[in-house]
Amino acid sequence: MRIVIGEDQLLLREGLVRLLEEEGHEVVGSAGDGPDLVRKAKAHRPELVIADVRMPPSQTDEGLRAALEIRAAEPAIGILVLSHHVEVRYAVELLSGDASGVGYLLKQRVADLDRFFAALERIRAGGSVIDPEVVSALLGRARGDPLAALTPRQREVLALMAEGRTNAGIAEELVITEKAVAKHVAGIFEALGLPPSAEGHRRVLAVIRYLDR
Repeated sequence: MRIVIGEDQLLLREGLVRLLEEEGHEVVGSAGDGPDLVRKAKAHRPELVIADVRMPPSQTDEGLRAALEIRAAEPAIGILVLSHHVEVRYAVELLSGDASGVGYLLKQRVADLDRFFAALERIRAGGSVIDPEVVSALLGRARGDPLAALTPRQREVLALMAEGRTNAGIAEELVITEKAVAKHVAGIFEALGLPPSAEGHRRVLAVIRYLDR
């Protein structure tokens, strides 16, 4: 996979390059600030961009802004945004458009190499990945949220959906049948008012509906 990295911390940036190249990926560019990340992405046209949320020059959400600009110009490029902390509003902004081929993970997930590389592949394939800690933070909010009507099992299924698990993967994790998972997923969509649609990914929209309230 051809990848461009945006990360202002040199050691982490070089560490990501090494990890990705050892896995057989091609890092075609790296940048230490938002504007340079946009330039590198436009110049190299990678399959995936990995960007830190907070980058120079503003050290606020410069990396996210760059990722959204890249996404707007080249929708086929996958986007994975990394953050030190759970930033719900950033996840909402990243995923509130076309959620296919985008991901939001905490930086600590990079240490779990199997899951990290699996997340990259899901994003390249057009899937979406949301960090489980983001989901946990959301599920722990007050009762007035849209998920209040969900059963505990449906909440478990939704959390695993947000991690990018397939129905088969969810069934394996929860030790239930795929048919049971499908029933829970249908119940989630119904409870959140997400009817069948040819556009968007209802699995991700289920989480977005919870986030964007």
